[in-house]
Amino acid sequence: MPFLFSPTRILKPSFKPSNKNNTCIVQNFLNLCSQGHLQEAVKSLDLLAQKGIRLDCKKLAFLIQKCAESKNLKLGRWVHLHLKVTGLKHPNTFLANHLINMYGKCGDHIEARRVFDKMSLRNLYSWNNMLSGYAKQLMVKPARRLFDKMPERDVVSWNTMVIAYAQSGICDEALRFYKELRRSVIGFNEYSFAGVVTVCVKLKELRLTKQVHSQVLVAGFSLNVVLSSSIVDAYAKCGELGDARKLFDQMGRRDVLAWTTLISGYAKWGDMESARVLFDVMPERNPVSWTAMISGYARNNKGHEALDLFMKMMMLCIRPDQFTFSSCLCASASIASLKHGKQIHAHLIRIKFRPNSIVLSSLIDMYSKCGCLELAKQVFDVVGDKQDVVLWNTMLSALAQHGSGEKAINLFAEMVTAGVRPDKITFLVLLSACSHSGLVHEGLRLFESMNRDHNIVPDQEHYSCLIDILGRAGRFHEVMDHLRKMPCKPDEHVWNALIGVCTMHGNIELARIAAKHLLQLNPQSPAIYISLSSIYAALGKWDSVMRLRQLMNEWNVSKEQALSWLEIDHNLHQTTVSDKVNSSSLGEANPLVELLADHSGI
Repeated sequence: MPFLFSPTRILKPSFKPSNKNNTCIVQNFLNLCSQGHLQEAVKSLDLLAQKGIRLDCKKLAFLIQKCAESKNLKLGRWVHLHLKVTGLKHPNTFLANHLINMYGKCGDHIEARRVFDKMSLRNLYSWNNMLSGYAKQLMVKPARRLFDKMPERDVVSWNTMVIAYAQSGICDEALRFYKELRRSVIGFNEYSFAGVVTVCVKLKELRLTKQVHSQVLVAGFSLNVVLSSSIVDAYAKCGELGDARKLFDQMGRRDVLAWTTLISGYAKWGDMESARVLFDVMPERNPVSWTAMISGYARNNKGHEALDLFMKMMMLCIRPDQFTFSSCLCASASIASLKHGKQIHAHLIRIKFRPNSIVLSSLIDMYSKCGCLELAKQVFDVVGDKQDVVLWNTMLSALAQHGSGEKAINLFAEMVTAGVRPDKITFLVLLSACSHSGLVHEGLRLFESMNRDHNIVPDQEHYSCLIDILGRAGRFHEVMDHLRKMPCKPDEHVWNALIGVCTMHGNIELARIAAKHLLQLNPQSPAIYISLSSIYAALGKWDSVMRLRQLMNEWNVSKEQALSWLEIDHNLHQTTVSDKVNSSSLGEANPLVELLADHSGI
């Protein structure tokens, strides 16, 4: 369908245009901008200039603003070039401010700063514009330097810095700036709370959340839907779903974001019943709302419910996004349903969907967990851009899960050759692969290369993998040597790994030592009871076995529930192996301490 206006149509008159004709031509140009034909409007600038028609500053600013709103840097630069060649090489403050704003929104902070530095006269809006450009790209250091140089600051300047620090995760500075703003005579507005509420969400600090909530109420901004929704999110992140629901119920007006925030909160803490009740009564749902429910089901081991909801979403012709497909593939993996996983994969191909690295990783993981390692590898191989470390980590994990340790090491070598930098998860997966494949020498080599070759300092989980590698091989002297050399005190991960390998080899003395340490860190850990019970049974210490079982019953300690899935005649059947679910809080005086002491001489 042809555009209503075009550059040639704008300037169709061949005679010398009168003022009336000029007005019509300019109006047609503005219509192009307003109707979304931005490229045609920008291309018309040269033709307008050839006809002797010069746009005033307001109309040029309008065009620059449209480039900023569409984040079209190419067209924005074209307009800037037009200014230079038509005698506005040094635009006035009004136009320069619009240029800074455009470059900032398009992510070109260098050109924005160049325009800013060349300004002969700057006002407060100029400084705030440049400050906002840095803040949007989380460039807090240049933002801070600019802030310190500002001849004057207003509430916008302070709000921008608080938000920049908060979104960058530098919470201490965000709080310090917020406190200084509140103490100053500048005053504050509802946007002043945006940054500090972001801090509450990131820190998951209940006391701070309640303080900020109180300040919002006192300031009279409780009717702000965005602020209230963010505070609901902060309460939910802190696990205070009662306070989150209370605030939600008190909100006079709720948008889709508010509903979705509380649904996500319930889902995060495993209360899918409350989440579903809320979802079912939502007056309006968008793809984010559906995805929040689907991902909640997937994360809480309710794969069937997740896929059923996805089916309803598709029947209602609601377009899924990247997160929706990723969650559905995770749901398929959680119930090992190859049929559903393949259907989702086929749908992605049919609609020519361009999956991001998260969806591709979920696809690889799904095929791996459904037992189809070759299909997982095929998906990985056809990916064109493999510069995302998440993709490599997922494929490495798939190989590790299938006991292909040597293939995982070879793939890691390809990863390094491809110029992809490994991260902590990469080595965690590789060490686990070496452990389950009995590759002791390779595991030690990889562990030593972490800091030496890749500047990655091993953490507790890496050490627990190393303990597992050496312990499975029965090299307990090296295990103890690495424990002594650890730069930090061993945590629950390390002691659990040690108890596991001691159980495997019947090393009761070392298991007793590990159990004592683990008991101090986490008296609820089922690993202490179960591992020691296995060792005592292997040594014929049946009195100790019975005493341990008695203690487990008294303190309601049990193994985590194990699930197995069998697909028979295209139907999935679930089998479980467990005692009671979860462990309750233990008292300070734990009889297991006495039992461990009783066998100190074994």
